[in-house]
Amino acid sequence: MQKKLSIIEAQNFIRDKSKYVFSPLDLQRHFDVAYGTARKFILRNVKRGIYIKIKRGLYFDKNFKPSEMEIANKLYYPSYVSFEYALSYYGIIPETVYSITSSTPKTTRNFIVAGVNYGFFHIKKEVFTGYVKKNISGQLVYLAEPEKALADYFYFVDLKKKSLYDRINVKDINYKKLMALIKLFNRPSLIKLTKEIYDQSRRNKEIIY
Repeated sequence: MQKKLSIIEAQNFIRDKSKYVFSPLDLQRHFDVAYGTARKFILRNVKRGIYIKIKRGLYFDKNFKPSEMEIANKLYYPSYVSFEYALSYYGIIPETVYSITSSTPKTTRNFIVAGVNYGFFHIKKEVFTGYVKKNISGQLVYLAEPEKALADYFYFVDLKKKSLYDRINVKDINYKKLMALIKLFNRPSLIKLTKEIYDQSRRNKEIIY
């Protein structure tokens, strides 16, 4: 007799294994059921509004929602959270950022999942670095270090693809580390821009540029 899956069993699996983002294969392996059984179970619960589709083959239970950063990492791989969202997370800019912004060596893309906008911005493979695997509320996510989030952001400002924020707090930024990352982009204009912003921000007690 073919095994059946239940929502309660699946939710216990999600909670106990911290498997907030899962695939049919995850359920197949854990519950020892046919792949088709796991897939049909998931799709049925997507229709019921219990499961939310991240992309083809990846889902989460609305009662055990993963962090937006984890969703971003899984939505478009490889990538790491950077730019405005990371700057806001670190308190480098005071604004609350609602779009989840990431760096990727792949093509620039934009997605909407559960009403949230996820933007992925292309950078060269040579500068796809400066990020860490960070445990945030029990979930492991790939997140730019503060200096790399700034470097990625300044790079797009220099390209005139992003606007410069009025207030940038560089108090806790490691300048040598920032400049080492900036130089990886191999753009003299970016080096000049970064020095100007950093120096001006340090001069102003209110850290307003």
